[in-house]
Amino acid sequence: MSPGGAGWRSAAPVVDLLVVLKERLDTGEPFEVMSGYRSPATNAMLVATTGGVAAASLHVAGMAIDIRVPGVPLGRVRDAARALREGRVGYYPASNFVHVDVGRIRSW
Repeated sequence: MSPGGAGWRSAAPVVDLLVVLKERLDTGEPFEVMSGYRSPATNAMLVATTGGVAAASLHVAGMAIDIRVPGVPLGRVRDAARALREGRVGYYPASNFVHVDVGRIRSW
C-alpha cells in the first residue's frame, strides 16, 4: 500500500475515527496498533491459523484497526469507541486490544 494509493484512500475514514476517539479519550498517549491493513494473503493465513479472524475482514479493505492506549484502561477505550457510534467495536481483554472499524454499527 503506497502513500496516496487506493489503500490509503480507503483507510482515511478509520484514521478520522481514531482522531475523534483520541479527542474523546483526552490523552496525549499514542495509539499502539496491533493490526491495521492486512493483505488478502495475510488475512487468509490468519483465518487458517488463528481463531476469531473473519474471512471477510474489514482490515483487508483498510477500514479496521486493532488498538490499545498506554495508561488508558481497555474498557475505557471500548466505551469511548462505542459512544462514537461510528462503526463496529470489538473488545478483546484477553489479548489487550480493542477493534474499531467503519462498518455497520455493532459491538461485541
